[in-house]
Parts: sequence; structure tokens; C-alpha cells
Amino acid sequence: MVLLVEDDLDLAEAIKMGIEDEGLRVEHVSDGTTGLARATTGQPDLVILDVRLPGLSGFDVCRELRRNSNVPVLFLTARSSETDKVVGLELGGDDYLTKPFGMRELRARVRAMLRRAHTQPGEEKRIRVHDLLILPERQSVYRNQERLALTASEYQVLLTLAQRPGMILTREMLMEALWQTDRNTGSPLTVNVHVRNLRSKLGDDPENPRYIVSVRGVGYKLREEGR
Repeated sequence: MVLLVEDDLDLAEAIKMGIEDEGLRVEHVSDGTTGLARATTGQPDLVILDVRLPGLSGFDVCRELRRNSNVPVLFLTARSSETDKVVGLELGGDDYLTKPFGMRELRARVRAMLRRAHTQPGEEKRIRVHDLLILPERQSVYRNQERLALTASEYQVLLTLAQRPGMILTREMLMEALWQTDRNTGSPLTVNVHVRNLRSKLGDDPENPRYIVSVRGVGYKLREEGR
């Protein structure tokens, strides 16, 4: 089930119809307080969350959700509000779309986010790097036997880097890994903020990184052990 929290009723109806054309069930609510309640009790597979809402804002809803849930969150933001995009991602949102947007792009984002969140267990072996243990079959990351609370997007970025330790991955390559599609989907800003969030959860100092190294003008790499 996709939970849509949007107070513009005409836009909400268009989004609902577009997503239901993908064979998905959509529940729509129009304020943040109700949205948080339904996201908490209804166990949606994805939350589409407008930033500007009556009652609780979209930021407030995401902040509260992230206390106990890693459900994928797609923010809807105003075209000119770069701050909204960054804040939403830093609060744990997986991605954003700026209004107005095309229904084709929305459906592509929804499909990619659901696919990433519900990837079936595979045969890939566990990955050990530094003091991190990555279990692809569980989509889990442990450090010193403590499970890290990563969103699906943060996990995918870390897994992609860990599969190629020491190799520089461009932002475009990481975008492809996130969306499993062409490079025109998503934004480098999304990658940058997910990396920033990862560093925070890993306790990594970007000025003297133990894990994720920035390569100016190119992208990122996971530092090899002993280097």
C-alpha cells in the first residue's frame, strides 16, 4: 500500500490515479497529523509526503516516522525550494520530486523505491569491511554487533561502495545503483545527502574519513582497510 499525504485534492487525485494504474493500492490523507497516524498504524510500503501540510508539516511527519520506521519516503517539494530538498533528505527521506512533475517520472520513482525496499534475498555472501558487516540477504549492516538504522537508500549506497572498496564511484554511478535505471533519474543532491547521513550514522569525520572518502568533482569511494 502507498500512503499519499497531500492537501491539494486535485493533485492528490491525479497522483492516486497514476499510481493505481501500476496496480498499487493508494490511501490518501490530506493533513500531517492523520498522515503520521496512518503511516504508523497502517504499515505502508511507501509514503509520498508533501512538505507543506496543515497540522504537522511533512518534515515533522518524517522526523517522527524515523524514530521507529525505515519505510521509504518520497517528498514532494516546491520547485524553487532547495532548502526543502536538503532538509527532507537529511531527516531521512529517500528522495524528492519537485512540483510540477510528470506522472511518468513519479511512477518510475515509486517503482524503483518499492523494488529497492523489497529486494528478495539472494545468494550474495556477507561483506566485511573495516568493522562493518553487511548482510545482503537481510539488507542489514552491523558494526560491533550493533545493527545500524539505515534507510533503504542509505543501505544501497553503502552496499554499492562496499562491493568495490577503493574504487571511485561517480555520483551518476551511485544514482544508477539507487534507481536501477538510466542516469536521468534522480539527482546528485540526493546522493550527496545520503552519503552525509551515512557518515553521521557511521560516526565518520569527512575531514579525516575512516570509511567514505570524497573525491572532489568526481564522487566517493570506500576506503580500503589499512589505507
